[in-house]
Amino acid sequence: MTKPASHKPRRSQDRHAPEANTLPLLATTLDVLARVLEFERPADAVLSYTFRNDPQLGSHDRAFIAEAVYGVLRRLRGLQTIAAPATPRRLLLAWLARHGGINMRQFTGAVKDDELDWLKEMKAADLSTQPEAVRLELPDWLHERLHARFGDHLPALAEALNRPAPLDLRVNTVKMARDAVLHMFTTEGIAVAATPYSPLGLRLQGKPALQKHPLFIEGGVEVQDEGSQLLGLLLAPKRGEMVCDFCAGAGGKTLVLGALMANTGRLYAYDVSEKRLNNMKPRLARSGLSNVHPQLIAHERDPKIKRLAGKFDRVLVDAPCSGLGTLRRNPDLKWRQSPESLLELTAKQAAILESAARLIKAGGRLVYATCSLLEEENEAIVQAFLAAHPDYHLVPAGEVLAAQNIALEMGDYLRLDPAIHNTDGFFAAVLERKA
Repeated sequence: MTKPASHKPRRSQDRHAPEANTLPLLATTLDVLARVLEFERPADAVLSYTFRNDPQLGSHDRAFIAEAVYGVLRRLRGLQTIAAPATPRRLLLAWLARHGGINMRQFTGAVKDDELDWLKEMKAADLSTQPEAVRLELPDWLHERLHARFGDHLPALAEALNRPAPLDLRVNTVKMARDAVLHMFTTEGIAVAATPYSPLGLRLQGKPALQKHPLFIEGGVEVQDEGSQLLGLLLAPKRGEMVCDFCAGAGGKTLVLGALMANTGRLYAYDVSEKRLNNMKPRLARSGLSNVHPQLIAHERDPKIKRLAGKFDRVLVDAPCSGLGTLRRNPDLKWRQSPESLLELTAKQAAILESAARLIKAGGRLVYATCSLLEEENEAIVQAFLAAHPDYHLVPAGEVLAAQNIALEMGDYLRLDPAIHNTDGFFAAVLERKA
């Protein structure tokens, strides 16, 4: 699946000193926020465009702007309730006062006297009597669906989704061993630990700058959520096999598969976006993999796919989805998605799974995955597929993980929960074609 690109908010190093950082940035932050709140483009795309086109912004400035914009998006429902009429300016000021660590003294001179009085009210405003959807910062339609699915667990899940995600790395085992990378980071004073489930992962404390680190430049590590790594491990490709990443995007999971194959066999990376495949090229070059073959396709029924029907040992379908399991990274998605957009997505998901299944040879494995928390994008798609394809059967995800000594208790499906597993909210089903 192609996910919305991730821009993780970073805590400013200067704890928002007004003279040096915060107050002069209000106008710039407000301009960015106003554009983001139009919900015409992903928030990370608006931020990236701003940062590319304003070289005057330093790293602390960018951190402050990103943190404020993502903070407002995370808390938008509550802020709209207390700050009505909820203009971008009122939303930003209310977030700064309630959640952004800005005290009243720092606002003095930067806002009007009546705004200062209003901000004191905002800081003390109580949401405890509001409906649960408001308290959990969810739109009504999404709250209804999640409550039906998660029940009493929903408050913990919503709280986890409103926290920024940790920084996870995947060690490229073609070049490095995880223990070696762990040792290198530790000796450099970087706070790091092995991820609890993925044998390929590391979790860093904070957000250290990695793009100029030799390990990153030389392809020893890639930024990748632990849950995303586990999808590749569910497919479990072997040396010399013919494998396909059906919705490759910028190639994060493709690189996992290539490394698991020990740079042998043939690994096709399909995507409908030339831009996304181009974004894969520098990552592929760093990785040292030579078994990856990126392929631009027009749609899921492209003739390139038809010619390879029944040829593949394993296929990963990380389907385009709502992305609602990635709200830690992309909080705007809960406001940009809708019941109507879900209907379009589920039709596309079913069509993609149907097409990808034709690639599998007898005895081969197909993994269907999303980063959604919603049943209609997950179990419902899989169950409808199995009902229509008696030549496929479900392999319990828990058994596949246990066979690889991955200590993660799962049943028939992989269901990763940000509140429990501290990963993005991934779903996956392992399907095998009967021999």
